[in-house]
Amino acid sequence: MTVETLFGQEQVPAKTRTIKLKQIRAVYETLTIKEELNRYLPPFTRYNSPEQVFTTFGYLRQETKEYFLAIHLDGKNRICCVDEVSVGSLNQSIVHPREVFKTALLSSAAAIILVHNHPTGDPTPSREDIEITRRLRETGDVIGVRVLDHIIIGDSYASFVSLGLL
Repeated sequence: MTVETLFGQEQVPAKTRTIKLKQIRAVYETLTIKEELNRYLPPFTRYNSPEQVFTTFGYLRQETKEYFLAIHLDGKNRICCVDEVSVGSLNQSIVHPREVFKTALLSSAAAIILVHNHPTGDPTPSREDIEITRRLRETGDVIGVRVLDHIIIGDSYASFVSLGLL
């Protein structure tokens, strides 16, 4: 004879519990620009040279602060997104791999081109520019988003690929 046969199966009421989880959703913001931009950013253009990037983003020469952009490219090297990663001061901007690749993954970029300006006009890469490019390339290699080039815009431009730094 057991306790169950004497008293029946004991019914224990289930206590309901609420679990709260945070859910992250990819949200894109589509900007509608009502200007004639076909000459500035022609659709379906493949970017395969630093000169093209300099021509497209040469407006950064007039900026008085340092802007760091990540140009997201699809599998055919066409721009699918432009991300303003950081706006800094006269001679520096803070860039972290997490911020660069967070949006690159959300936009499903196959590759990125890094672009930033030197308000002083001298496009020569600094030691910090070389170091952050190395870190970004390594991070991109790990997650599968290639860093194709890093272009510094000043009075002219400097391409890390052309300089043999990437």
